Amino acid sequence: MTKAKLLATLAFVALPTFAAAEFEISGYTGTQGAPHSPVTMDDPNNGGLTSYTFGWEGKPFAMPPYYGFRGTWWRTDNLGFGIEYTHAKVYADEQSLNDTGYKRFELTDGINVLTANATYRWNDKFANGSVTPYVGGGLGFTFPHVDIEAATGPHTWEYQITGAAARLYAGAKYDINDTWAVFGEYQFTYSKQDIDLDNGGNVQFNLITNALNVGLSYTF
Repeated sequence: MTKAKLLATLAFVALPTFAAAEFEISGYTGTQGAPHSPVTMDDPNNGGLTSYTFGWEGKPFAMPPYYGFRGTWWRTDNLGFGIEYTHAKVYADEQSLNDTGYKRFELTDGINVLTANATYRWNDKFANGSVTPYVGGGLGFTFPHVDIEAATGPHTWEYQITGAAARLYAGAKYDINDTWAVFGEYQFTYSKQDIDLDNGGNVQFNLITNALNVGLSYTF
């Protein structure tokens, strides 16, 4: 299933859940990176079973850029539930490629984290109600676009559902008017990557991203 079809299906399933209430749609971009992580590789075209600590580059402003969308259904003045999609990416750095013999090792049409979220906000508490701090988190799954190629052997280049994912975020929103607002936040994501290679091999690692987001929200 392509990324577009998967997102459309999930949106269609979720729509009946979000009945008439205060609903907030948010979009964001920002800067995103990922710390080093251990990678276990069972690749018959590249040394069999090995392990190595990979360094990652996020390149959030290279095409396709880093971005995300969040929909929140506010059930009370303070508590909301919703869904969120984040398009982050990682490239194995040059040293990791040289040390492991890979030509390409990246998730660059998205790590693609999709979660169901819960968010708590402190509404109408600061700056006469114009500034609203919030915290939240979610659980879901990741469906990255895998782009892995060893010096010899096939090129794995496809979307896969690779494992569980989680996110945490904290920030503050500033109301421009009754419907529009701007916000800034810190966001952490975790995703489990269990990737099947086209040659029958497998790659496994846990991926963490850290991001500083800025965005725009519309409430109706």
